Amino acid sequence: MSKIVLPPTPAQVEDARRVIADHLRVTPVLDFSLRGRSVLAKMESFQHTGSFKSRGALAAVAAAQRENPDGAVIASSAGNHGLGIAYAASVLGVRATVVVPGNASAVKVKKLQSYDIELIQVGSSYDDAQNEAWALAESRGIRYLSPFNDTHVIAGQSTVFFEMFEQCPDLEHVVVSVGGGGLISSAVLAREIMGRHDIRITGVQPQRSAAMYHVLRGVKMADVVHDDTIADGLAGGGDDDAVTTEIIAQHGISIVLVPEVNIRSAVREAAESNGVVMEGSASAAYAAITENLVDDTDSRLGFVVSGRNIAHDLFAKILNETTL
Repeated sequence: MSKIVLPPTPAQVEDARRVIADHLRVTPVLDFSLRGRSVLAKMESFQHTGSFKSRGALAAVAAAQRENPDGAVIASSAGNHGLGIAYAASVLGVRATVVVPGNASAVKVKKLQSYDIELIQVGSSYDDAQNEAWALAESRGIRYLSPFNDTHVIAGQSTVFFEMFEQCPDLEHVVVSVGGGGLISSAVLAREIMGRHDIRITGVQPQRSAAMYHVLRGVKMADVVHDDTIADGLAGGGDDDAVTTEIIAQHGISIVLVPEVNIRSAVREAAESNGVVMEGSASAAYAAITENLVDDTDSRLGFVVSGRNIAHDLFAKILNETTL
C-alpha cells in the first residue's frame, strides 16, 4: 500500500495537541544518574498504555474520525502502536483492528486482548503484520494507520517534545530511539516549530535490526538484514520512501548503532540504578549514552523513556544475568 505522506502542517499539529490535551497526561521529566552523569529522562513509560505511542495513535484516530465518523481503522504494530490504537479507539468510539506478529511480546498481546478490538496475529515479524494489515485495509476499504509513516501520528508524537523542550530549558542534546522514525521525526518537527535549533538530535538503533541506518546510506529496504533483538519496537523494516526517512535525511540527523549486549545491560542497569522498568526500545537510547556511543561528553543530555512493556519473563531473565 503506497501513498504520499506529507509532514504535518502547523494546523495538524494544533489539532493533535488539542485532542491529546483532552485525553492524555503530561509526563514528567526525571533526573537520572547514568554512571554518574546527570541525564534528563522524559517518562513516557508513565503514559496511558505504557508508551509514547498513545499520542500518535490518538491524533491519527481522531483525524480519521473527523473524516469519517462511521469509519473503522486498522493498524500494524509490534505492540505499542497497537495498544495506542486500541486505547484511542476505546475513548473515541471507533472500531479498530490491530495486526501484530505471531511472536509479539506476550505482555503487549495480553494488554491488547483487554480492549474491545479485533486482534490478529500473523507471521513472525513486523513486516508480516504490516503486509497483512495493508491487504485487509485494501479489501475492507478502511483506513490504515502506520505506526510511523503517517502525518497525524507524527503530529501526535511531536507533543512528547513540545512538553520536554518546555520542561527542560537547559536541554542541549536529545537522544532518541529509532525504528521507523516516527518519534525522531516528531523531535525534529517540534524543534523547528519551537525555534529550538540549539538542541541537537541523535538517533539510536539496535545493531541487529537497523533499517533506517542502512537505508540512509543507500541500502534498499528489502535488502536490510534483520536479526532478533529485545528492542522489538525498533525491529523490522519500514516503508520505502517514508516521510520519516525524508525528514531525517533532510535535517542531517545522525544515527548510532547499539550492540545487543549493551541494550540488555541497559534494561538491568535502569532498574537497578534508577528504579525504572524500560523495554528494550527505550533501553537502546539509555545504552547509547552509558556506553559513550553518542559523541557528546559535555552537553546537557536527555532521552525519552519510550515504553515499559517488556515481557515479564524476559525482564526477570535480564535482571538475573551477571555476565553478558
